[in-house]
Order: sequence, then C-alpha cells, then structure tokens
Amino acid sequence: MLDGVLFFPVTPFTPAGDVDYSLLAQHLEKGVAAGPGGVFIACGTGEFHALGLEEFGRIVATAVDVVAGRVPVFAGAGGSLVQAKEFAVSAKAAGADGILLLPPYLVTMPPAGLVEYTRAIAAATDLPLIVYNRGTAVYNEAAAVEVAQLPTVIGFKDGTGDLDNVARIVIAVKDALAPSGKEFLFFNGLPTAEITQQAYRAIGVTLYSSATFAFAPEIALAFYNALESGDDELAEALLRNFFHPLVRLRNLVPGYAVSLVKFGVTMEGIDAGPVRAPLVALTAEHQQELIEITAAGRAVLDSALASAVAV
Repeated sequence: MLDGVLFFPVTPFTPAGDVDYSLLAQHLEKGVAAGPGGVFIACGTGEFHALGLEEFGRIVATAVDVVAGRVPVFAGAGGSLVQAKEFAVSAKAAGADGILLLPPYLVTMPPAGLVEYTRAIAAATDLPLIVYNRGTAVYNEAAAVEVAQLPTVIGFKDGTGDLDNVARIVIAVKDALAPSGKEFLFFNGLPTAEITQQAYRAIGVTLYSSATFAFAPEIALAFYNALESGDDELAEALLRNFFHPLVRLRNLVPGYAVSLVKFGVTMEGIDAGPVRAPLVALTAEHQQELIEITAAGRAVLDSALASAVAV
C-alpha cells in the first residue's frame, strides 16, 4: 500500500519534443533515492494528456525498471473509454503496480455514467485503480460508494477542493466498506496539495500528491514530516515562505502547475526540456522567481536545522 510523500515525475522531452528516456531514468532514480512512498508515472505532472500510447508504454516500463520494486509504481490512464482501456492494458504490460484513473476527455457526465466508465476500465485489467474526482468527473456519495466496492478500486483522489462533498464521501465509503474490512485510500489531489493538506487531514484524507517532490524533495519531505509530528511552526514557515509564493506564481498562467515543476527539475540539474503544446514554458522572469522561492524554502530548512542543533 502507499504511504508517505508521493512522487509525480515529469516527462523529459528533447528540444525536438521527443521523450528523453535517458533523462527520465535519471529523474526517476534521483527521486526514488530521496525516499517517496510511491511513484505516479505519466500522470498530470508527467503530461499524460500529451502522450501517445507507444511512448506511454515505454515511459511506464522505464519507471518500473528504474524503481525495481523499491516502491509501488502507478501509471495514469484516462481519456475516452477506448483510450483509457488501452492505456490501462499498456500499463499492465509494462509492469505497473496500479493505475490512477484520470477524468474522461471533454465530456460532462452524471455520477452514474462515471461509475460505468470506471467499471468498464476495471474490467479491462486486474491492476488496482485509484479514481480521480476532478474536473467534470465529480462523484457524489452514492457513486463513490459504488466504485469503492468494485474489487480492484483501492482509492479515491480528490482534485475538486469541495471539502463538504469529500468529507461526506470519506464517511460514506468507510461505512460501506466496514463490513468487508477492505482497505481503502483517500488522497488530496489538488495542485500544490501542501496548501490544503491540513484541512484534508482534518476530514481523514492523509495522503497527497506532491509536485514539489519532483524538484525539491527535501522541502516536500520536511513539510510532510512537520505535519506528521505536529511541528506547526515549521509547517507554517514553509507555507509562508515557499508554498504560498509558489501557488501565487503557479496561478499567473494556466498550465504552470506542470511548467513550474518541469523547470524546477531543470533548475536542479536534469534538463527536463520543454512542455508540449498547449502548455507553455515559464518566462525568464518567472524562472528567476521560482529559483528565489526555492531558495527561500531551503533557507527555512537551514534555519530549522540550526535551531535544532542549538538546542
């Protein structure tokens, strides 16, 4: 099962726009060595929306090879029903341990239709599935309970930020699964999830995606450990000096949730290359701002370490 900080790698591209599998392997090794609780390959941060099926399979196989069983590897799948099945089958063939089921493409649906979408993809593979409550793919309590009872669905990830709905879903799913004893995971999947994780923890959602881990794992781990240990002072300092400024920068341009992380990886020594259209790269001004924000986050950690040594 998954625990700790979850690593969502980027997908490095060459200047010509092709996947750079060698740099991907380096990025993965560096990330896994930092100590995540799981790897989510070719998902939102990995530009799943821009990947072809053949390169997706090779990306997942690269991750499985590099990770070598040290932590679970989950792969993205989604889009049209046919495409989602194809990606799920490809992930299985490449050796993935599970699937993060991303929302269907450009369609509004009732919860009952979302249940059937999930059921059909679950039937295409025996891999464990985590469903993603985001965009137009919004579950209500009844739909969440129904998919949670599918044998291979093991988790629910929220990217809506609707704590009212999610709090009710958490209780409803726990109550429905209690007689069977089935283990079930709940995730905060909002961009820069650290910003909202204190609120999510209060409703029983302890796991979260950390895009920051891809380029500044020590900051991501320090924040996670601060939450786990009740070190409110360190958590608030990291929010004030790193995560809040990061979100302000992220919100300036649509798609920066991915572009910021990709430049962050490059900034830290692995040239992740460009993002694929329709996303856009950071401006030079915003690149410098990310450098300064990251330095400020590390300064918080240095100060905390110095205080601990002094004591």
